[in-house]
Amino acid sequence: VLMKPQFHPPVLGRRALLRASLMGATGAMLALPGARLLAQTGSAGASDAASEKGARLVLLGIKGGPRVGGTRSNPANAIVVDGNVYIVDCGMGVSAQAFKAGLDMARMRAIFISHMHSDHELEFGNLVYNTWVAGDLRQKIDAYGPKGLADMARNYWATHGSDIHTRIADEGRTDPATLLEVHEFDAGEGLVMDDGVVRVTALTTPHPPIKDLAYRFETPYGSIVISGDTAYNPALAEFARDCDVLVHETLYVPGVDALVKRAQQGEAFRNHILNSHTSAEDVGKIATQARAKKLVLTHFVPGDMEWITDEMWQKAAATNYAGEILVGHDLQNIALG
Repeated sequence: VLMKPQFHPPVLGRRALLRASLMGATGAMLALPGARLLAQTGSAGASDAASEKGARLVLLGIKGGPRVGGTRSNPANAIVVDGNVYIVDCGMGVSAQAFKAGLDMARMRAIFISHMHSDHELEFGNLVYNTWVAGDLRQKIDAYGPKGLADMARNYWATHGSDIHTRIADEGRTDPATLLEVHEFDAGEGLVMDDGVVRVTALTTPHPPIKDLAYRFETPYGSIVISGDTAYNPALAEFARDCDVLVHETLYVPGVDALVKRAQQGEAFRNHILNSHTSAEDVGKIATQARAKKLVLTHFVPGDMEWITDEMWQKAAATNYAGEILVGHDLQNIALG
């Protein structure tokens, strides 16, 4: 009986394994047709971003709620202005979605969190960490959000302290905690940030039992308002007055009972859904009151029931709004101007 010689793979050190994995990842990315590499894989992506002019909204994830799976990703958005990247909300999968969207994360300037529900902040720390470990966190960035965001950041660094300090010592990296500055916003309405590229204001809106921050981004090319999660709130229409793009969360009321049944919850859960979100019909009212030039529906609740079609979402919102309505999709780009 002939025995085939056994193959004994060589034992690789940590750095050799890291080099091999990076080479494999780079090869896999190059094999994707039309894939745009992030800055750490070469200078072309950074050059493209540096030359980019204009403003656009990128819907990174449009499914409302913390449930994962299905064909839609959890809540996250990006606003890109002259190549500068501003992230709004960090639901599950935001890092992967930013990569798929071809965002140059070396040009991420700030992160904005609307409220402290997990589907909006679960990957806040991961987004900063993943940008850092990829070599793209090269300058200090700011994060803005409600009370509790600073504690979340501190707890994240503590949770991953062993890994981070190992990489600092072994790889010569800068401590990521020194590259993130967190600002908590607790006013009813006011200025959040003005970096000379984008001016951002916020409005506190009701999302029982907690509060939410809606953000308005004023750019040289137009204005974008992102509602976050909110109950019907006419004050939001005033805040969004004459905006170019209103991005609003959306509830399809006929789907609520099916959502409650699937989640195996009861009347309290049903009441939360109905009382803390805005029906598609009422979203249309807000857009009309705001005189918004364009309405973008997102954060769909229910977010992954395929029987609720784009036409159903659009028709419900159109009962009270005669302007342009876009039913959002993951990785959709919407240009300003």
